[in-house]
Amino acid sequence: MTTGRVTLVGGGPGAVDLLTVRAWRALQAADVVVADRLGPVEILAELPPHVRVVDVGKEPGRHPVPQERINELIVEHALAGAHVVRLKGGDPFVLGRGGEEVLACVAAGVPVEVVPGITSAVAVPGLAGIPLTHRGVTTGFHVVSGHCASVPAADEVSDVQVPRVTHRSDTSGPLDEAALSCVRFGTATLVVLMGVRSLGAIVAQCLAAGADPGTPVAMVENGSTPQQRVTRARLDQAADVAAARGVRSPAVVVIGHVAAAGLLEGTSERRLAGAGV
Repeated sequence: MTTGRVTLVGGGPGAVDLLTVRAWRALQAADVVVADRLGPVEILAELPPHVRVVDVGKEPGRHPVPQERINELIVEHALAGAHVVRLKGGDPFVLGRGGEEVLACVAAGVPVEVVPGITSAVAVPGLAGIPLTHRGVTTGFHVVSGHCASVPAADEVSDVQVPRVTHRSDTSGPLDEAALSCVRFGTATLVVLMGVRSLGAIVAQCLAAGADPGTPVAMVENGSTPQQRVTRARLDQAADVAAARGVRSPAVVVIGHVAAAGLLEGTSERRLAGAGV
């Protein structure tokens, strides 16, 4: 039997029209699509009728298919001769565990190609009118994961619950020294993916490190979709404001002066998000 192949596709932040042409072509040529919960899931309804869709979507507190099993599924279908498209949200190599899936294919002798996607770390703030760099404000940005072992387990805290700051001197949390330095000294914009559940810990870490309590924070939910919503607050109030407004994943958290309201005067967040297009 001829071995198939795997195409690892970054689907972008969610809007179907932000999918790249190369990604679209790969999906049209697929035999099997292994799909996440996030990304342009509406595109699945437009696939040719012969394409088998395998749903491995994860969400906070619910991981029905572990990553190890996802790796196995990709390899199994490819070894059976199929062209497998692994459709992921954002970009496969930006906190997407795409590298692990590539390694699984290489270990099994399965040909694998990567199709980059528009990462939500950049696209979602941009669609909300937040430039990650802006002349006279900052010339760099730093992207981190909000996953942290020190916050309650996923089955203890839902994605809608944002833990509040419990102690200003708390130094435990998901941020390393490089990330804390960005906030403390304002040297770069900090972008946190998957950070809703650990927002309280992130705020406490930043404050304990000496960050300005008035540093602007923006939380952008459901970026690129009609449900996009932006919540802004000061750093020292961000967790409480997020909890009060029911901020939930998927959301991108932006910390830094570029997140201030009115930075781009006259910008319409709804227009940039493509609402009504």
